[in-house]
Amino acid sequence: MNTKPVPRRAVDTDIPIIEALVSEAYGVYIPRTGRKPKPMLADYHHAIANHQVWVIERELRVVAVLELIPEDDCLLIENVAVDPAFQRTGLGRQLMAFAEAEAVRQHLGEVRLYTNELFTENISLYMRLGFHETHREPVNGGIAVHMAKQMA
Repeated sequence: MNTKPVPRRAVDTDIPIIEALVSEAYGVYIPRTGRKPKPMLADYHHAIANHQVWVIERELRVVAVLELIPEDDCLLIENVAVDPAFQRTGLGRQLMAFAEAEAVRQHLGEVRLYTNELFTENISLYMRLGFHETHREPVNGGIAVHMAKQMA
């Protein structure tokens, strides 16, 4: 039976794997932006200590990561990344649904995220998942697209 893997909280020993996974997942965007995307520069020691970082394991290894930051009125998805070998298997959608469930569980009425305007496939996915664009802003020589989704 093929059961859906359940996210678990990340721990410090996951950090090297998370860093490698994020580098693989986001590395494809370097030619588009001319620089490393923000998740490739993140301090995952800080993230695990101060944010809600979740991972999914398959085949005895971490293959997806989700970083959430609760704010006063929303849950911010700071990062969602899937190992390229496991992309298009539903893990990204599963993590997005998990983030929404966490927002509801934490009594937060909205989920927010942002992405680079050049990551058009991500924007399209988020729109298909029910997010809408709230605004754009210049960030580090690029444009961040901010998106939100209301929780019932």
